[in-house]
Amino acid sequence: MHIHALDKAQLISDIQLGGNLNHAVCQGRRSDFALMLALLSGDATETTPLNPPYPEKVTEAQLRKAFDLPEPTRLVAEERDYELCGSQADAFHKAGLVSAKLNDCVSPSALHFPAIGTHNLGEDVYHNLSGHQRRQLDSENGKTAALDPVNLYNQLVTAKRFNEMHIQA
Repeated sequence: MHIHALDKAQLISDIQLGGNLNHAVCQGRRSDFALMLALLSGDATETTPLNPPYPEKVTEAQLRKAFDLPEPTRLVAEERDYELCGSQADAFHKAGLVSAKLNDCVSPSALHFPAIGTHNLGEDVYHNLSGHQRRQLDSENGKTAALDPVNLYNQLVTAKRFNEMHIQA
């Protein structure tokens, strides 16, 4: 009995198998066909590259460092931006547009300055509120809902019973 290992077969083309490949297909011998096909195909582990073909993704910080770019401009203003813009306005009034532009290039300010103290409402909406509504907003934001975790289950059961009584009535 002669046993062939896949690496010792040294098959180059299907001509070396003769009519055996054709007979395996015609007679429906799937296992023989699969074995002959495996003998003809190369080992996938020998030809598959183990290193990834593409390098790792480069982060924005690495690209900024490679191209020597400044930090991006902030979108929303912080507390220090109000002082910074004040100094830029002062530079404009004292030395002109060129000085203000130079000051902005050296230390850029934010692009958006939202209104402060408007309870996350637009400035136009907040100023259209009446004094009573503004005071009401101030008092609502000061309150925090006090949760009683010990009696919470009992309160929920009582509320459910109360709702069921009103639905039945």
